[in-house]
Amino acid sequence: MTRATRTVAAGAVVASLALAACSGASGEGRTEIVFFQFKPEAVDFFTEAAARFEEENPDIRVTVDNVPSAETAMRIRLVKEDAPDVLTFNGNGTFGEFASAGVFADFADSPLLDGITPAYVEVVQSLGADTPGAVNGIPFAANASGVLYNVELFAEHGREVPTTWTELIETAQYFEGEGIYPFFGMLADAWTAQSPLAPLTAQTQPEGFFEDRFAGEVTFLAGWAEAIEKEGTLFEYTQPDPAAFGYEEGTRAFAAGESAMLLIGSYAVPQIRSFDPEFTVGTFALPATDDPARTTLVSGVDVVLSASVDTPHREEVDRFLAFLLEPELVEEYAEQQVAIPTLEGLRNDDPALAGIQSYIEEGRIVGFTDHQFIQAIPLGPLLQQYLIDRNAEAFLEGLDDNWDRVAQRRTWGLGAVEDS
Repeated sequence: MTRATRTVAAGAVVASLALAACSGASGEGRTEIVFFQFKPEAVDFFTEAAARFEEENPDIRVTVDNVPSAETAMRIRLVKEDAPDVLTFNGNGTFGEFASAGVFADFADSPLLDGITPAYVEVVQSLGADTPGAVNGIPFAANASGVLYNVELFAEHGREVPTTWTELIETAQYFEGEGIYPFFGMLADAWTAQSPLAPLTAQTQPEGFFEDRFAGEVTFLAGWAEAIEKEGTLFEYTQPDPAAFGYEEGTRAFAAGESAMLLIGSYAVPQIRSFDPEFTVGTFALPATDDPARTTLVSGVDVVLSASVDTPHREEVDRFLAFLLEPELVEEYAEQQVAIPTLEGLRNDDPALAGIQSYIEEGRIVGFTDHQFIQAIPLGPLLQQYLIDRNAEAFLEGLDDNWDRVAQRRTWGLGAVEDS
């Protein structure tokens, strides 16, 4: 199924939902808009931002709905015809599913996109759109998936940041020889295995792979074989039994100096610093080949701003979105969350991001390949099992089977909430 076919099918599915906005005029004579906010680490930031907006716009009341399990919560809202007026969402496969289904407004011709880095707009579009050329979300903040490393430990041992696959493996072998875990595996939380998968697949899969996969013209068994083999190689250099440790334990161990590197994205930096604020963490793009010119930074839109296509308060919503996109506010968020600002001309000078700034400035970025998957495809658990039993063929065939089964059920749209 092509992406265009997928979009048409999804649009037909969502038409039956007859979405309706739930907000209206408040009892105080102000227009109330409901702000659905998905990111638990940013509850205080967005709650305070909404309060500041209300001070400057006394005719609008913003009701902030900070939700756990955002993807499930959004599905329930849509089925109940209770779509929020404005929202934050993770730029992932579920966002693309909703966008393709016509849930979100189109900002393609909106001045709100002025000044947004085009590469990040393209990342949002690549996830899905309700019509060709539509932009159903505004990139607010980005992150990067690469390798975190202990800057002081590297300096102490005289190690340079690796720029090729061979150098990366040699670096891992060096630290292993020194009695230091090269990487700390966190497989108890299956999603962590997707972090190195993203750059490995982005650099080794055939060009146009996902367009061809949606069309049923290629398979993961053929297109991802090299990446999966290399992911298995990386996990040969972790501590014993990585499946016994999760994200919190792994980030804590890394902050304590128990490993030289961590196969995770920049989004983990605040967590690591919560254990040791003085810890010197650095970041580099994971090289999947021996040609540094082919190395790209996997950088996804961590926070997308959007609005319900059916909100009756589009003018008020656009005012709120314009407020959130003011450079000072975007910069403030980026500093708090160690995020990459999506506005052109802004950069986050946090030392942890220094190693990937050149990729951002040169536009050498691609989106997360795992964001092409929706919840119905158990990528994380399948990958977790592969890294335990190392049966690459079984993993890839299982991934193909799950992908094809979901495609046949045509749940790329809002299909059936019970399948989530």
